[in-house]
Amino acid sequence: MPPRFVARVRTLAFCTAEWRIRTAMAPKHESEHAMIEQIKTLMVDSGATWVLWLLVALSVCSVGVMLDRARVFLGHRDDVPVLVQDLNRLLGRQDIVGAHARLGRSNSAAAAIALAGLTQWQNGARAAEEAMAAATGLQRSLLEKRLMFLGTVGNNAPFIGLLGTVIGVVGAFEELGRSTVKSGAAATQLAPERVMSTISEALVATAVGLVVAIPAVAVFNFFQGLLTAALDDAGTLGHVLLTHIDGALDAELPSGRALSSSAITPAPEPHLAAPSSGA
Repeated sequence: MPPRFVARVRTLAFCTAEWRIRTAMAPKHESEHAMIEQIKTLMVDSGATWVLWLLVALSVCSVGVMLDRARVFLGHRDDVPVLVQDLNRLLGRQDIVGAHARLGRSNSAAAAIALAGLTQWQNGARAAEEAMAAATGLQRSLLEKRLMFLGTVGNNAPFIGLLGTVIGVVGAFEELGRSTVKSGAAATQLAPERVMSTISEALVATAVGLVVAIPAVAVFNFFQGLLTAALDDAGTLGHVLLTHIDGALDAELPSGRALSSSAITPAPEPHLAAPSSGA
């Protein structure tokens, strides 16, 4: 075959393959473009107003959680150093009933944890430690209830506000595109003003998200500090209790050994007098 014919056949085959590839990929690109257009239309039509209402709802819920947690932490407040002194004094003279009553009068989480260990006084330090560990878990769940909501709001509210800003910016560019298509000098002059107005309104969503997030994060960290302090106070009372339990067991140990040795040693046999020879 002539070289020119072969070159033309190769060129025709290459063009045919390229046309087939474009034809096969055209519906996919068109479907993706249609999907993007639908999402854009949905975002522009919905606007950023619903984002602002969502942030307002999250702010109201956050304030409710803050007031609830403040009530709980104030209800569990007590003078722990004084409580430690009283417990040390009462347990030092083996006044278990008085120590139980003193811990029962306190509303603090530390007192509730120490009281759980005091109820296991007769079973030893190991049982008291396990009881206080279980009570610590209960008190922790009680105090940190709903705190994760504040942490979640504080971490995600800025992103929700940013979503509203993105929706507003998309709407602004859509408005700019529509104004450009329209004819007339008046429409061209008003287009930048409309775009800037839409973008400024969209930035409000980001500002509202920050306003919601900053107090939530601050109060969350504050309550986490109170929770840590309460558990540390519980650990202090627990160490005081375990110290006196070990001291009481050490004090009873020598007498217990003496009692056990006397019980094991057989009693001496009675001395019998020898019979007289005169009998």
